Amino acid sequence: MGETLKHKTLKGTIWSGVERFSVQGVSFVVMIIMARILTPADYGLVGMLTVFIAISQSLVDSGFSQALIRKQDRSEVDNSTVFYFNFGVGALLYLILFFCAPLIARFYNEPILIPLTRLIGLSVVINSFVVVQRALLTIKIDFKTQAKASLSAAVVAGIVGITMAYRGFGVWAIVSYQLTNLSVNVGLLWIFSKWRPIRAFSAASFKELFSFGSKLAISGIINTLYVNVYLIVIGKVFKASDLGYYTRAQQFSDFPSSNLTGILQRVTFPVLCTMQDDDERLRSVYRRFLRLSGFLIFPLMVGLAAVAHPLIILVLKEKWEFSAVLLQILCFSMMWYPIHAINLNLLQVKGRSDLFLKLEILKKCIGVAILCVTIPMGLKVMCWGMVASSLIALVINTHYTGLLINVGFLRQIHDLMPSLLYSMSMGAVVWLTCTNISDDLISVICGIGVGVFFYFAIARLTHSADLKELVLLVKRK
Repeated sequence: MGETLKHKTLKGTIWSGVERFSVQGVSFVVMIIMARILTPADYGLVGMLTVFIAISQSLVDSGFSQALIRKQDRSEVDNSTVFYFNFGVGALLYLILFFCAPLIARFYNEPILIPLTRLIGLSVVINSFVVVQRALLTIKIDFKTQAKASLSAAVVAGIVGITMAYRGFGVWAIVSYQLTNLSVNVGLLWIFSKWRPIRAFSAASFKELFSFGSKLAISGIINTLYVNVYLIVIGKVFKASDLGYYTRAQQFSDFPSSNLTGILQRVTFPVLCTMQDDDERLRSVYRRFLRLSGFLIFPLMVGLAAVAHPLIILVLKEKWEFSAVLLQILCFSMMWYPIHAINLNLLQVKGRSDLFLKLEILKKCIGVAILCVTIPMGLKVMCWGMVASSLIALVINTHYTGLLINVGFLRQIHDLMPSLLYSMSMGAVVWLTCTNISDDLISVICGIGVGVFFYFAIARLTHSADLKELVLLVKRK
């Protein structure tokens, strides 16, 4: 990797991290404050609509942002073509959500979902305005601009959401928070971004980008359906409060895993695209990304599982206690999420969106089969089923990575094994520490402190190459 690319990658990683963790940190604090005021049923109602909004967002993008990033000779016509397509699809999908709102409410037997769907659905149209701007900023590895917009939006939305929650607006406080966050973010990106669409729409450009992006779009929809099918099943089979417990556990497990994954995806994809035809160089950089992600995410997720019970009681109160049980299980599923993302990024870098789609279909069929088996056994077993699905997906993803650049399952596990062993031993120490302290606040503080010290101490004593790499990156910056 040339020195300039190294610098851009490091700078992009840092700013992507600043955006992700500062924004999600603010959002996380807001969620905690609002969850202490609102009820599990309030969050369960919004959770029932998550799948419909998530699928709509996937359709709006349709894989075009990834297609733009991958295309090295993109033009203004390409950019404008994507913009107009995104907006048209967004408007159409909102109309579908608007008129289907009564059907959604009837499915869940919750009449309040009619106005909720019609209001939350506006997010689909709003988000369609900035798909191209985000893609162009990502191409430049410019996450500083995105961080400014996202953090400002999170703060403003947090003030709105907390104020409405305190004033007794219930579920409407959650909806207002989400719409305010998105609206302010989109508005600021339009102000900060210098790109504006021109009056051009090219059928040839659309066809070229669609041939690559459509397969990613279908893969994204399949993944979105699979991820959110749990919300549909829990919302339909169990009570709204049970869905609330699950969504809060999911949000806690998502915070470290999804944010680190987002950082890695946004930075690694444009960087790896620059070396897509140099397999030796691609293999070397890919393995470095892989090892570093495991070194960072494994201890975070195992540590979170170890402190889950006192942490949930401390920040959300006893009414959310069942979320802690689900959180402990979900952590062992989500810890592999960044590894999946890096493997799938490689397929896109190599232009194998066809293979990407086939793998998504295969993995999701297996996942749905596991879900069907575990539904009668209750929420906890369903979560363990997610862990099994994640491990099976790991084997499948790494097999095809091995075929493309000779970095298959065994080599990846070999690279990740030191971090995995450090993390599991650290988790055992943290869990023993927390179970012997009755006060929740002291238990969380001691657990985190012991975990951080133990993890870095054992990495240092064993001369971890990943720790040396991390220290080198920090010093270089």
